[in-house]
Amino acid sequence: MAGGAAQPGAELLNFAQFRDSSAQRLAYGYGARSLRELRAREFGRLAGTVYLDHAGATLFSQSQLTSFTKDLVENVYGNPHSQNVSSKLTHDTVEQVRYRILAHFHTSPDDYSVIFTAGCTAALKLVAEAFPWVSPGPESSGSRFCYLTDSHTSVVGMRKVTMAMNVTSIPVRPEDLWSAEKLATATSNPNCQLPHLFCYPAQSNFSGTRYPLSWIGEVKSGRMCPVSVPGKWFVLLDAASHVSTSPLDLSVHQADFVPLSFYKIFGFPTGLGALLVNNRTAPLLRKTYFGGGTAAAYLAGEDFYVPRQSVVERFEDGTISFLDVIALKHGFDALERLTGGMENIKQHTFTLAQYTYTALAALRYPNGAPVVQIYSDSEFSSPEVQGPIINFNVLDDSGNIIGYSEVDKMASLYNIHLRTGCFCNTGACQRHLGISNEMVKKHHQAGHICGDNVDLVDGQPTGSVRISFGYMSTLEDAQAFLRFIIATRLRPSDGQHLLQATPGEAAVPRAESEVQSAVPATMDRCSPSPQEDAPTGSQVWNDLPTAVDAVALHPPLPEATRTQQTPSEQAAGVPEGGLGPHVVTNLYLYPIKSCAAFEVTKWPLGKQGLLYDRSWMVVNHNGICLSQKQEPRLCLIQPFIDLQQRIMVIKAKGMEPIEVPLEENSERAQICQSKVCADRVNTYDCGEKISSWLSKFFGRPCHLIKQSSNFQRNARKKHSKDQSPGTTAALSLVNEAQYLLINRSSVLELHQRLNTSDENRKVELFPMKDLISRFRANIITNGTRAFEEEKWDEISIGSLRFQVSGPCHRCQMVCIDQHTGQRNQDVFQKLSETRERKVNFGVYLMHTSLDLSSPRFLSVGSQVLPVLKENAECHHLPSSKEHQDVIS
Repeated sequence: MAGGAAQPGAELLNFAQFRDSSAQRLAYGYGARSLRELRAREFGRLAGTVYLDHAGATLFSQSQLTSFTKDLVENVYGNPHSQNVSSKLTHDTVEQVRYRILAHFHTSPDDYSVIFTAGCTAALKLVAEAFPWVSPGPESSGSRFCYLTDSHTSVVGMRKVTMAMNVTSIPVRPEDLWSAEKLATATSNPNCQLPHLFCYPAQSNFSGTRYPLSWIGEVKSGRMCPVSVPGKWFVLLDAASHVSTSPLDLSVHQADFVPLSFYKIFGFPTGLGALLVNNRTAPLLRKTYFGGGTAAAYLAGEDFYVPRQSVVERFEDGTISFLDVIALKHGFDALERLTGGMENIKQHTFTLAQYTYTALAALRYPNGAPVVQIYSDSEFSSPEVQGPIINFNVLDDSGNIIGYSEVDKMASLYNIHLRTGCFCNTGACQRHLGISNEMVKKHHQAGHICGDNVDLVDGQPTGSVRISFGYMSTLEDAQAFLRFIIATRLRPSDGQHLLQATPGEAAVPRAESEVQSAVPATMDRCSPSPQEDAPTGSQVWNDLPTAVDAVALHPPLPEATRTQQTPSEQAAGVPEGGLGPHVVTNLYLYPIKSCAAFEVTKWPLGKQGLLYDRSWMVVNHNGICLSQKQEPRLCLIQPFIDLQQRIMVIKAKGMEPIEVPLEENSERAQICQSKVCADRVNTYDCGEKISSWLSKFFGRPCHLIKQSSNFQRNARKKHSKDQSPGTTAALSLVNEAQYLLINRSSVLELHQRLNTSDENRKVELFPMKDLISRFRANIITNGTRAFEEEKWDEISIGSLRFQVSGPCHRCQMVCIDQHTGQRNQDVFQKLSETRERKVNFGVYLMHTSLDLSSPRFLSVGSQVLPVLKENAECHHLPSSKEHQDVIS
């Protein structure tokens, strides 16, 4: 492992020794087929990426897509409901695919029918609505709907349909069913034909537990019952997770209903599933709605309807997604050609899971405490009881759980794709994590919803981390994940840092002359000094600083000049990291979202924050906003705003500078829509010239878009004290709030923690200016104590008042060097270690009131007057109003 010797117990488990020591034969790969060659040929897009979310969606192969595309190009497929030649070709091909699906599950049209649906969820909904439920009445106790608590949301959701029919729903815990299996509970009246339905997953999508397929026959025969009631039991086997990496033999385990999604098996197509229905059960299904293609005859003006005879024709409403169905043939072909079949996939993926589980469970801190807590019902002893899923939470050396959101962010720095949360399986999440029903409700009241990043509430986890393997997963994937855990939890004892560059991208050394010329010159020649008042008339807009007088952030200075104060620091009257009165020491705006900062000493305010802050953003060919998470090189794009000439000049190394007007031409602007943090925003495209410039720089199609001046995006945060409920603050293309403030004392504390691990080091790994740039704040202040800003309720900067709307929850962008685009995970990890596992840094500010009838400015050197939150620890806060430079 790079960076020095790891802690004891942190060495990677030797794979060859692991296989030799196993009590069973462990298969890896697919015989003579080279897994490395398969990855390179079929999944070249995974280069530099460790994809471990196959339980969420596996990946399609290149040859599968190529073969399908070739099929579409060479054939004409019409609507299968028509009678022409192309329609007949579609119908026959679709029927052939049905046979192929049944053969894949070792059955035939004699025993099962394939009903195509929009996915596994749609198949479950179909069963819920069509099952022959019997409501309770004078002569019947009614049907029962039972489901294993370790079931997907889509199974549990079936109870809303049964509830409407007054049918009782009963959740069954796995341990209760295991007990019933041992006791072989029998029904009291086997002749009763009252229909009941029991649903359970063949494989838990939470833990990978594989439940016995023998339960199907046991429950249907009455030898084992989920609940002891008279009647006839039918079984729905949720096979979606199981069949992604394992065979299923329906000739042996004849469930009544088997829902599945094909993207879990092939990766493509998505949005297509099927319900396999046992033909002996099919006649019992009842249907109310009928759509196109399902009617043998009907009248529009009279209640006359005759359904088609076969169950497939009755239940496939409308035209099926026939091209996607045809794609399935190529999926089966590719899977068989590449792996030799599902049994090989089952053995290969289990080997990887067992190896990873064994290595992960063995990791220990120096004090002997485990590094992870694994949630499993098995010891990964056999693929019959365990699928290739590992669910866990990371612990600190005191046994406290580290929030899954922080683990996810760290994993992304290593280009590891995993999944976190409860995985649409609250029942399993509760059972394994010990979360009571009351706690779930409490978490929701605290603001946590399924799928968000609220990972800890009062120190208790709301979810976990899941990795899962697919048929193309490799030993290198497993070992890369294990190295990630070792690197982030069992760091080298000498404190040396583990550096990781952006994949496929090396650091570009800067010429010495270029570094020398990077010394900031932020004092502007045209604007008044920080102690002077500016004119208040309309002429002020023509006297603002120009691009010549305010510069963006620059690379770290040479050692000889690094200790010198920048002009902005001199204006503040404090040394770097000094502890004078609260003063604004630096001002930054970021005209283009995720691009380089533009440092100024004085700047006008707009209704959305600093004028032109995050007014533009770069989007890909689909109009999706790019951030440094996907494209770190965005930080190498440097915008400069010239207010007098009304232009923004954009520069980047190796590119000619290009100009963009500050305002759109209302007559020529092409309005388009995009999204920022789930908010819809109206924007306009800045034109083909800048689009070509960006596309050339990034090597892929890109566009520059700007928020429309007549569009207002409203903040969704709580109202400030001075705001009425009817007023909302306006936002630019920022994520959360109008302004972000950080405190130099907070940066200094982090700086010391990052740079004091090696007293003999001659060069700082993280200079203060480098750290400040990583947090991409608008307002930098000095302070008396680190993180005291988190106790502020509001602040005044001159005559301007700002409400503190909360802390900034940091993501992995803080690990990107804003001068090179390289990643280094140490900053995020150190914050995670020292900030009680919640990576907060800086606070958001919003205007409490802003009158722009005359221009207003923020300036370096202005004094900051904080107001503490109620019940906050009282700090000494300066009360002097000297050096105020914000004007009305």
